[in-house]
Amino acid sequence: MAGAGVSSPGASKTPLRSPSSALPLLGAERWEGRALSGSSPCPPTGQWLLASSAWREGPHSLHLLVTTGALGLVLGHPFDTVKVRLQTQNTYRGIVDCMVKTYRHESAYCLAPFDLIKVRLQNQTEPRAQPGSPPPQYRGPVHCAASIFQEEGPRGLFRGAWALTLRDTPTLGIYFATYEWLCRQSTPDGQNPSSATVLVAGGFAGITSWVTATPLDVIKSRMQMAGLKQREYQGMLDCMVSSARQEGLGVFFRGLTINSARAFPVNAVTFLSYEYLLHSWG
Repeated sequence: MAGAGVSSPGASKTPLRSPSSALPLLGAERWEGRALSGSSPCPPTGQWLLASSAWREGPHSLHLLVTTGALGLVLGHPFDTVKVRLQTQNTYRGIVDCMVKTYRHESAYCLAPFDLIKVRLQNQTEPRAQPGSPPPQYRGPVHCAASIFQEEGPRGLFRGAWALTLRDTPTLGIYFATYEWLCRQSTPDGQNPSSATVLVAGGFAGITSWVTATPLDVIKSRMQMAGLKQREYQGMLDCMVSSARQEGLGVFFRGLTINSARAFPVNAVTFLSYEYLLHSWG
């Protein structure tokens, strides 16, 4: 009696295709249907289907797949960092506390790509969706990030990162020190600062930090826009010297007025919300 594994004389001699070789001929949709019906013993994963689809469409599709995958890693890395720290450390009271402490101590370089995208989009002046006008260079944050990654490489997403780091490292210390000092000066010993005190202290802390941060903020923004204008600075020092030589020392304080006008209400509300949540959860 023939065993289950022995083929009958009339059986086809054609070797069976493996799933990987059959997929380009069947198409992802038909293969997925076979997997769902149970006729295939090893249904492919979602990533495998995407890679196979990109393989069928050609090198351009594969290039887009790699680019979007890398972009997803860059954009998702800050959230993954918070997730890992919450999983492995017991020093945080929750997601917000972890994000605040991480931002306070290590934020600048990690958040450089987000700041770069913000600056590029803010400098985009093309009109939107008007008949006869050219389309804007960037259609949104994700398209902006993907375009920078494709045209300038991974390093392009970190333009101005060191200027951002040097801007935020000392100014964050000045920011919190100013807030604490103003609160203590306006609050009797043993009492918590009032809401009015928190609002005023937070507002002036924001202004003080921007006074010290504006020169490096100018350098950071110019280095971030250099890639778009096809102009390369040799570094922060070259950017500083070139800017001062062409436009004078006053260039380093451009935007200080608007920064200060924005800083007072934003930071006043920020500190009031922070103190409220801290006492509510504490």
